[in-house]
Amino acid sequence: MAVDATRDKRKAQCHLSVMPARSSTRHLYLNQLAKLIVDFTTGDAAKPEPPSQKPKNKAAVELGKMGGRKGGSARAAKLSPEQRREIARKAARARWRKQPE
Repeated sequence: MAVDATRDKRKAQCHLSVMPARSSTRHLYLNQLAKLIVDFTTGDAAKPEPPSQKPKNKAAVELGKMGGRKGGSARAAKLSPEQRREIARKAARARWRKQPE
């Protein structure tokens, strides 16, 4: 019975531990890093190409700008004073509820 209890404790400890977070998945091996440094120093390294972007639809961009400019003020104009007051109260409660870090 004592063996089963010890095994259960070990099993519980394994499940309680947290795996360490990976700091990065882009680590280079030491030799690759050394070669990269030498290539940059001697000018042999290939220049990285900027990522290609799809062209944006100009009409959609203009519509987005137009809506973004007038959004907040148009919404505020439609709200009654009581609605604005309630929104302000809710925002203040949310700010005060936050725990200081």
